[in-house]
Amino acid sequence: MSLGFGQICAKAGIARSMGSRGDCWDNAVAETFFATLKKELVHRRSWPARRELISEIFEYIEAFYNTTRRHSTLGYLSPAQFETMTMTNKIND
Repeated sequence: MSLGFGQICAKAGIARSMGSRGDCWDNAVAETFFATLKKELVHRRSWPARRELISEIFEYIEAFYNTTRRHSTLGYLSPAQFETMTMTNKIND
């Protein structure tokens, strides 16, 4: 099915953006991050000043997303917890 789809796209001059899971062209993680950022922060209120939004995005990522928010791809740990656990396991190995 995907071969046929690719051929149809090529004949129509359409560039596709698809890859297999886990390869360097897989942007699902980035897309998920930005969707989450928009849902949990950006679209919850209006941002009259760009500088305020930039500051709030930094705060969201550094103070919440990386330290507190649990991620299913990390076994429901925050990135900080996952990194600490990983480093602890490497030291103990």
